[in-house]
Amino acid sequence: MSAILRKGGSVYVQVEPLQTLVKRTFTGFGSSETESSRIGNRLSGANLRGHDSHGVIRVPRYAQWLQEGVQIADVTVNVKMENEVLAVVDGKYGFGQTVGEQTVDIGIDKATKHGIAITALQNSGHLGRIGDWAERAAEAGLVSIHMVNVRGSLIVAPFGGIDRRMSTSPFCAGIPLDDGEEPIILDMETSVVAEGKALVAMKGGKPLPDDAMISGAGEVTGDPRPLYGEMRQGEFPDPSKGPGALRAFGNHKGSGLNFLMEMMAGALTGSGCAGAMDEPKRRFCNGMFSVYLSPAAFGHSDDSFVSEVRSYVAFVKSAKPTEPGGAVLVPGEKERQVMAERTRTGLPLAPEAWSDIIGTAREAGLSQSEIEEILDGAP
Repeated sequence: MSAILRKGGSVYVQVEPLQTLVKRTFTGFGSSETESSRIGNRLSGANLRGHDSHGVIRVPRYAQWLQEGVQIADVTVNVKMENEVLAVVDGKYGFGQTVGEQTVDIGIDKATKHGIAITALQNSGHLGRIGDWAERAAEAGLVSIHMVNVRGSLIVAPFGGIDRRMSTSPFCAGIPLDDGEEPIILDMETSVVAEGKALVAMKGGKPLPDDAMISGAGEVTGDPRPLYGEMRQGEFPDPSKGPGALRAFGNHKGSGLNFLMEMMAGALTGSGCAGAMDEPKRRFCNGMFSVYLSPAAFGHSDDSFVSEVRSYVAFVKSAKPTEPGGAVLVPGEKERQVMAERTRTGLPLAPEAWSDIIGTAREAGLSQSEIEEILDGAP
């Protein structure tokens, strides 16, 4: 049975064949099988949870970055400085799926031993969905907080401004529950939408909210084209080339939180902020400032913390919904609902995005017959 279903203007692709296709693509471009599997699993995992902006739509751009040396295959991080509870880590521009995992594991190990830890990751390739890292810490029974910036990515306008001065600067936190229970994960950009959501819209996917963008003339819009500017036929959208910008969510509040992400993930980690005065464009990378906390270090018994969390979740969800038949959701709950649905139906992709992924696989050296074998049919 084919892994592909075309329905309602979308291409639905089953998860495992898509993971295999992405893995084979990056193996073809020179990454190890282990790293290629990480990339395929984490990108498709983002789609599974409804975070299409950080999913397989990134495959062509990742491939471009690898070929251009923006991201480097199979890097082992360099721990520049550390003590019992702190590590400053240089990702050396490796794929975020690899150097992010290594860094988070350092933090998990330290917090498991000492109750608290901080990691400061510099010079990472694109870290993907930041919720992956909070989930990884939660699996170890740790609360975690992650602040991220994107050096060299000026695509967000500050509140009250038109010009690009900020990155999308995500914030994420994870709260563990008992084994077998899904953690609570808050994972969000500090812009109205992630750049990847604008890319999804450009490729014929879900439209943007009407207030997501600001044009070069200062007009608020939901049209993603001002972010990318004019493009030649067949050119992949580049968010650095347009006259417009993404907007911070919540006006001054989101803009202020975005600024804080730059201070922590850019300035404090030593990775560098999104941009600077009188300086040419900085090399693209992610910085990530992470805190890991063991509830036991705060004097909680084995179940007192989890019991309090469960109790508050039930209290919040007991609120009367605004929509008849609706439900109040806690962070991470919507992602779990989407994951259950997409595991059943496959991952919905815009036809243009799917065509780009297949084209990238061909560039990596996969033949038509190899692609058809992976997908059990024509793409």
